[in-house]
Amino acid sequence: MTTTRATVERPDHQGFAAGTSLGAAVLLLTVGVLSMCQGISAIAGDRHLVVGVDYTYALDVVAWGWIHLTLGVVQAISALGLMKGSMWGRVAAVTFVAVSLFTNFLWLPYYPAWAFVIIALDVVVIWAVTIWNPDGR
Repeated sequence: MTTTRATVERPDHQGFAAGTSLGAAVLLLTVGVLSMCQGISAIAGDRHLVVGVDYTYALDVVAWGWIHLTLGVVQAISALGLMKGSMWGRVAAVTFVAVSLFTNFLWLPYYPAWAFVIIALDVVVIWAVTIWNPDGR
């Protein structure tokens, strides 16, 4: 008597999540590059930024520029790790996107529309990275 192994078919729910995670890596790379551009523009010419209202958390625009530039570089590096599917890339992506959420919230007095767009992209990246299970379980 021969024994055959029954194949258990399970739906491929992770295919969508894996694709979304790759999309999140591309979005994270985009957010990183945009943050670098945001930082460079703030460092290069802070006289172009207009602040309408005084807020409690006021920093020099050049300091904000360095924060955004550094954060953008780190996000781009973590996006490359996320594209490879590594665990450190996933952890770094969620960590630095959460930091990006916070810094862009603080950036709201300077460029509200830009900050809202980056915050929305950050939320999508966190969602996509956290629902993806690379093992497919």
